[in-house]
Amino acid sequence: MCCLKPLELECLIVIFDCSRELSPSDGVSRFCRTCSWCDRSHWVESGSSPKAAQLSRRPMESLRRARRPRPSWFPPSIVDHFITFDAVDFTDTRTKLLPIAHEVTHLFWITLQVRADEEDNITVNKTMLLNVLTALKSSVSPLTHVTVQTGTKHYMGPIFDPVRSTQLICHDSPFHENMSRLPYPNFYYALEDLVQSHAPSLTYSVHRSSIILGASARSTYNTLLTLATYAAICRHVGLAFRYPGTRYTWDHFCDMTDARVLAQQHVWAAVTAEAKNQAFNCTNGDVFTWKSVWKLLAELFEVEFVAFDERKSLIWRK
Repeated sequence: MCCLKPLELECLIVIFDCSRELSPSDGVSRFCRTCSWCDRSHWVESGSSPKAAQLSRRPMESLRRARRPRPSWFPPSIVDHFITFDAVDFTDTRTKLLPIAHEVTHLFWITLQVRADEEDNITVNKTMLLNVLTALKSSVSPLTHVTVQTGTKHYMGPIFDPVRSTQLICHDSPFHENMSRLPYPNFYYALEDLVQSHAPSLTYSVHRSSIILGASARSTYNTLLTLATYAAICRHVGLAFRYPGTRYTWDHFCDMTDARVLAQQHVWAAVTAEAKNQAFNCTNGDVFTWKSVWKLLAELFEVEFVAFDERKSLIWRK
């Protein structure tokens, strides 16, 4: 329900499953969500899924929440309302969410804010979710389920922390949902603990994706768009199209998650009793190497394929 998106922030979305003629007493189901490149997939899946329709036999009304105005690339036809608030600010969050809190039944949390280290990540991301949950439950609330989007960092630790990333001992793959937590701070753990603390008044599901790919005109974490832009720039200015990773990632198998598959899993878990209070990995089920992807990108964008060379490694910096 909230959208945060200066540079490093993603968005939170709310969907209302009702029609304007219906009152809350008619058993209206409402959805809140967060997203970025998953937005379109989420809207399509919620609108077409038979399971989602079982939540309420009423038309769906959608509301998206964001810190910034609705992006021009986001189709207005799939959003009935678009409001803004800052989830880090509890007063602003409460003011904006109270008018709809009595109708929201499902929260899909895919919001993210990235800070300098993992302790700061824990503080800000936990604060945002806590503020939204507190605001939604501060009135007579029909909220029943919270969907939390995390990822494989659950099994790898704070890989982007400037200090801890050099000290990590990760789980060996393949990753399983019942693996124990690693002994490092991780804001994913903090979000899980927060939603679990609301049981049994709320159910929850946690979704751990791999690298997410989907349609989006703007997203810090849209790997496909970033690489396509990089290839186009290399072609335009005549630069070598070098792989910005490591020898290990160049040679070894990796997997990805289609945003549409992830959206389907979110909706399924939200409306399936047997899926409540569980965590689920989510990948496409196949594997690839970045070496093979690099050859394909070079062909598509008509740039020369350059094999990985540790002596000429490319490091991307913010």
